Amino acid sequence: MAEPTPRKNEPRLRPAPLLFEPAAAAADPEHFFDLESIDDPRALLDRATELTQAFRAAADRAMEFQAVAAAQLADPRRFDRLTAADIAERAEWTEDYAKRMVEFGRDLLRGGDGGRGHVDPV
Repeated sequence: MAEPTPRKNEPRLRPAPLLFEPAAAAADPEHFFDLESIDDPRALLDRATELTQAFRAAADRAMEFQAVAAAQLADPRRFDRLTAADIAERAEWTEDYAKRMVEFGRDLLRGGDGGRGHVDPV
């Protein structure tokens, strides 16, 4: 069954999918997801907004995976566990941020919402 089309004033429930650009297009600094080829400003705003939402959603999801990985790497049951300082160095974070990401990841692994969106870089 097809999803209903959002009405004009209703927000979209799912962001536009991110598609990888061909290497030739990505190498062109003027090319960005074909936005430069859209002449109609309304269509350009719509597509650029879709991409913005998709990038935000992708960044949020990637951050959750970072947190889970940090928590797994810091797990004291691992014989090869890493310290917060080691994780920070590997991920190019501050040690304080690494500690917070480990806690966020532990909460996600326990099935909590982890306070999504509340882990800010230092």
